[in-house]
Amino acid sequence: MKTHTLETAGADLVYDVRGPLPTSDGRPPLLMIGQPMDASGFATLASRFPERTVVTYDPRGLGRSVRKDGRTDHAPRTQADDVHAVIEALGAGPVEMFASSGGAVTALAVVEKYPSDVTTLVAHEPPLITLTPDGPAVVRARAGVREAYEKRGWGAGMAAFVAMTSWAGEFTDAYFAQPAADPAAFGMPTEDDGSRDDPLLSDRSWAVSGYRPDADAITAAPTRVVIAVGEESEDLLTARTSAAAAELLGQKVVVFPSHHGGFCGGEFGQPGKPDEFALRLRQVLDGAA
Repeated sequence: MKTHTLETAGADLVYDVRGPLPTSDGRPPLLMIGQPMDASGFATLASRFPERTVVTYDPRGLGRSVRKDGRTDHAPRTQADDVHAVIEALGAGPVEMFASSGGAVTALAVVEKYPSDVTTLVAHEPPLITLTPDGPAVVRARAGVREAYEKRGWGAGMAAFVAMTSWAGEFTDAYFAQPAADPAAFGMPTEDDGSRDDPLLSDRSWAVSGYRPDADAITAAPTRVVIAVGEESEDLLTARTSAAAAELLGQKVVVFPSHHGGFCGGEFGQPGKPDEFALRLRQVLDGAA
């Protein structure tokens, strides 16, 4: 693996290349992106593609990529510009892309703005909350996570986030009538560490979850777009946002093994099924789905 730093006006973007460029098999590089997950979250999945040249990167302000624009928010179109810059720096033509969570939102913005950059996009569980039928209620639930974080710190905020993302079905009055999630019940710290800059729990990534893709631009692009969902997600929030995104694009979701982080090993405490996930991803990239 070789690590590179791409200096742009707004950020120094760090990306990793596993394998040769130009590629040895004649296929495009496989770019894996997330948000707020950085490149470290794709180490397990990348290792399942030893025959491919795999590229991972840290979004600006996350991991090793240092911002220079003075901002702290995370916006899909800004990140799309960064991904485009990385693709251009590779000098290997259009890429295939696997994008997870907020990275899947960024990837859709890439297809909108730079339609020639990606041949096939597998967008796994994009959290596009305003596309759901109960969008206003989901926005209210998201605000509740931020409120818990602002009032009581990281443990309380993360407990509220887990409670929100674990809720099955639409957000009804029953959800909002629940007592505040107890961080101790989730094995999280109850003391406030004083931080308020977490990209997942603050409002810094609200532009990501509140993004509304341009369906006309995406469907007009030459990119083959696949919206993917984990089989274990069932009717949880990210499964519902995935279904809504697929419907917006006039398609159905493609089911993958495991859950929202199903491509991960045990590095984040909730292991998925990376072998099965990689097999499914390979099938989809090869056009078998």
